[in-house]
Amino acid sequence: MDKLEDVFVTEGVPRFTFVQPPNFNEIFLDLRKAGKPMVIEGQTGTGKTTCVVKAIEMLGDDVPVVSLNSRKSEDLLRIQTLIKDKSRGMYIIDDFHRLDEGMQKSLADIAKISAENGADGSLPKLVLIGINQVGSELISMAPDIAKRVGIHKIQFGRENDIKKLIMIGCDKLNIEFDDWHAIYEESRGDYWLTQHLCQTICSINNVLCKSEDHAIIRIALPELRSRVVERLRSAYHEGVKQFCRGRRFRPSNDPYYKLLRAIGQQESSIVDLNELASINADVRGSINNVKQHRLKVLLSEKDECQKLFYYNEGPATFIIEDPAVFYYIKHLDWDTLRNDCGFRTDLKDYEYDIAISYAREDQRLAACIAENLRIMDASVFYDEYYENNYLGKSLSGVFKEIFGEKSRLVICLLDKVYQDKIWTTFEKECYLPRVRDAEVIPILLDNTVFVGIPSDIAGIKFCDMVEDDGWKDAVINKIVFPLIERLG
Repeated sequence: MDKLEDVFVTEGVPRFTFVQPPNFNEIFLDLRKAGKPMVIEGQTGTGKTTCVVKAIEMLGDDVPVVSLNSRKSEDLLRIQTLIKDKSRGMYIIDDFHRLDEGMQKSLADIAKISAENGADGSLPKLVLIGINQVGSELISMAPDIAKRVGIHKIQFGRENDIKKLIMIGCDKLNIEFDDWHAIYEESRGDYWLTQHLCQTICSINNVLCKSEDHAIIRIALPELRSRVVERLRSAYHEGVKQFCRGRRFRPSNDPYYKLLRAIGQQESSIVDLNELASINADVRGSINNVKQHRLKVLLSEKDECQKLFYYNEGPATFIIEDPAVFYYIKHLDWDTLRNDCGFRTDLKDYEYDIAISYAREDQRLAACIAENLRIMDASVFYDEYYENNYLGKSLSGVFKEIFGEKSRLVICLLDKVYQDKIWTTFEKECYLPRVRDAEVIPILLDNTVFVGIPSDIAGIKFCDMVEDDGWKDAVINKIVFPLIERLG
């Protein structure tokens, strides 16, 4: 008797409900060609790996096939061995885009050699699977193989493809969905999600195996979404929560939360953060806050987050590779998650936690403060970090925004030198209106008195000489830690 989990499959390769993409035969022919390197690219959920597995089944057992995934440490070692030994056989390397640039380049070189001399099967045949643009990236590494590599893009399922998948499954189970098109609209052509939705609908309606009598199954989208999210919660909630709380949790440190919520409102799981910031003014500060440095560090430090999300800092591309994760965040109760994370409510969206105003003579101190604040996962405006961002722009206009409204707090390194500089005087005029709201924290380096900064403001006295041993520890203890507490 056909079981539900064997018909609508959420793990592994479907036995009954696999639907060939339009270019399946072309993929099969390139797989059959000894030595010809191949790239299978497309968004997550399009069935790239499943398609390759099905095509390999048609090849038979003549060619040894080794399947490797860049996410697995043991497979990374085998890829390194492949690069060194160049052993014959077919090598399926999934998530090629997650390999470091050195390994990608080495595999591109092997692809070039195999394309030129591997027709007799004596060299590795590489089948590289990854997200869109993998093919163009490979060719850029080895341009000589442009005409000899098979690049195949797998698209999301068309309406008729998804209908066919659903109808095959329904026939196996002797059932009929009252509105199969609603499933297509919900999955948007994602093969895996279609399988998952169909399985969940059947489970809700107690269809666990082939029905003896033909049954018509009702689809209720709110209940369906709730059930799917609940099923996925145990696998993804902890990683999503860790991401939202950032590297070091503070109740005010919520830019990661705002970023992920904005991504969950997109149609695609591959998101250009520059574009996302430009069209979302309400969270632009949060996105800009983390995209240049903090996001990459977070994913490198938090293993649970790294499993769910991928970030290419160069083009600022954020990718959710698993369609289940994308569906989960699209239908989360974000208010409940915010409370679960422990964030304060109604926080204004700032681009920077702290902006540092200083005279050039105090640059070493400013740099040390900025570096250690970043280590503590605070977003810092320190002009040395952002020099290239402001080429061609009016610095007076940029700094007026940063010190006047785009930073949660302003710290100013005050001394006699600061008082005598034209530029620091301008910065002071930008942030002085914020003194009354306790958003300016003076770092007092000497006893110089400044007009507009009352003497009774609680600042931080720092008289340590930056040439003395241990001055950096003093910066951390006397300045950085108190500032982090103030942010919290």
